[in-house]
Amino acid sequence: MTHLKNKLYQKIQEHRPRINKLVKEHGDKVIDQVTISQVIQGMRDIKCLVTDISYLDPQEGIRYRGYTLPEVFEKLPKPAGAEMPYVEALWYLLLTGDIPTQEEMKEVLIDFNNRRVIPHYVWEVIDAFPEGSHPMAILSAAVMVLERESQFNIRYQEGMSKMDYWDSTYEDSTNLLAKMPLIGAYIYNKLYNKGRGKVYPNPSLDFGANFAYMMGKDKPYDDVSRMYFIIHADHESGNVSAHTGHLVASALSDIYYATSAMINGLAGPLHGLANQEVLRWIQGLKEQMGGKVPSKEEMRKYVWDTLQSGQVIPGYGHAVLRKTDPRYSVQRDFCLKYLPNDELFQLVSMLYDVVPDVLLEQGKAKNPWPNVDAQSGVVQWFYGVTEYDFYTVLFSIGRAIGVLANITWDRALGYSLERPKSLTTDMLEAKASAK
Repeated sequence: MTHLKNKLYQKIQEHRPRINKLVKEHGDKVIDQVTISQVIQGMRDIKCLVTDISYLDPQEGIRYRGYTLPEVFEKLPKPAGAEMPYVEALWYLLLTGDIPTQEEMKEVLIDFNNRRVIPHYVWEVIDAFPEGSHPMAILSAAVMVLERESQFNIRYQEGMSKMDYWDSTYEDSTNLLAKMPLIGAYIYNKLYNKGRGKVYPNPSLDFGANFAYMMGKDKPYDDVSRMYFIIHADHESGNVSAHTGHLVASALSDIYYATSAMINGLAGPLHGLANQEVLRWIQGLKEQMGGKVPSKEEMRKYVWDTLQSGQVIPGYGHAVLRKTDPRYSVQRDFCLKYLPNDELFQLVSMLYDVVPDVLLEQGKAKNPWPNVDAQSGVVQWFYGVTEYDFYTVLFSIGRAIGVLANITWDRALGYSLERPKSLTTDMLEAKASAK
C-alpha cells in the first residue's frame, strides 16, 4: 500500500465515527428551510449536500480542504523551476487534507506514472469518431469505454464489504485521473493538430508538464496547465458537474460511469461553456474597437451600451461570491507576468477596471466582480489553444480531480443513494395558499 493510500485509510478510520454520531445522535436536527421558489428554481442554496473536499466562501472564494487558493498555490510543492504546484499534490491534499512534502510527492509521481498506460481500444474508440465531432463527446466516450477496467466492479461482484468500497474506488479514481491528460491531449491532436499524431507521455514529467508536452506546447504552458487544472478542480458539490458525478456514483455506479456523466453535465452552455462565451464577447469587443485598446471612457460607454441593450457582461457576477473570484486573480497575476502586452488581456484588464463600477451604478448585480471565466479563455488563446470547443475538455480534466476525491470519500463514509422527494404543482399551490 502506498503512503498516500495508507494515510487516506487512516483518515477514513478517524472520520467514520463522526458521521455515525451525527446520524445516530443528531439526525433529527433541522439545519435548513426550503421555500417554493427554491423547489421550482433549481434547488438553489438548499443545504442538502455534504463534502469536506471544498467549500465556497462568499468572501474568500473556493477553499480546498480549508485552504484558500492563494494558500494552496503557496503551500503545495512544485516541480523544480516551476511556478505552479504539482497537480498530483492537489490530489494528495483533497484526499487527505494534508499538504504533501517533496519526499511524499516522489512516491505519488511514480504511482501516477505507473498508471498512465491506456488500453489500445481507447485509442480505437477515439479514432472512430468522425471529423467534426465535439471533443466533449469523444472525451465522455473514451472515459466510458474504460469502464471495463473497473476494479470496483470486479470486487463488488466478488462480494466485498461496504467498508472496503473506498479501496477499489480509490484505485479506479487514481487510474482514471492519471490517464485523463493523455486522453485529452490525444483528442486535441486528432481534431486540431493532425500532423502531431500519437505522442506518448514522458515518464520524467508530471501531470501538467506531460499534458503540455503531448500538446506540443513549450514552457510556460506546463505552468498554465497546472494552474488551470488546479483552479477548476472543485467547487463544492452543488454545481452540475460535481453533483452529477456524486448522484451517479451514489447508485454505486463505478467512477467511469460517474465521470462520464460529470463530463456530459459540464458540456452544457449554462455550466462549462461560459469561458468560451466570454472569449467570444471579448473578441467581438476588440473588433468593434477596430483592434485598438479603447480609452477608459470608451470602454465604459461600451459596457453601458451592452447593459442597456438587455445583455449581461459575461464573466462578471457569481451566485455565491461577493468579491473578485480568487481563480480570476491567480490567472491575472500570471497574465501580468507573461502576457501584459497581449491585446486581449489588455481588454480584460480594462474591463476589470471599468465593469464593477458600472454594475454597482446600475444597481442590479449582487456581485459586480469578475469570476474565473472572465480570463481563462484569454490565457488559452494566447498560448495557441484557439479552439473554443476544447476548453471544456480542459475544464473536465481539472474537475475530475475534485469529483473523484469526493466519490472516494462518499464510498468511505457509506453515504446513501441520493433520492429526494418530489411534489406536484397542485401540492405546491396548496402549501402556498395554506394559512
